[in-house]
Amino acid sequence: MANLATPPHQAETTEIAGIAGDVLIQFVDRIERLEEEKAELGQDIRDIYLEAKGNGFDPKIMRQIISLRKKDRREVAEEEALLLLYKQALGMADTTTMQ
Repeated sequence: MANLATPPHQAETTEIAGIAGDVLIQFVDRIERLEEEKAELGQDIRDIYLEAKGNGFDPKIMRQIISLRKKDRREVAEEEALLLLYKQALGMADTTTMQ
């Protein structure tokens, strides 16, 4: 029976079926630390969006801009062309500015 007072990551490790428990726990510990850091960074990013919103910027549009900046220009152009084509097919596009 496991000792409930000892957190799982501090329990004695063994090798079972060729799996080295001490090596595995090192990987798990590293991943858990990075997950904690990721959560903290996520909160920092949310705080920045809130600050930007307080200064009159639209966080939804900012997220779209950040997403676009990660993509290749050709990929963005293809997506925009396809979006326009779909909008035209649905009668949603402003045809007065198209040639």
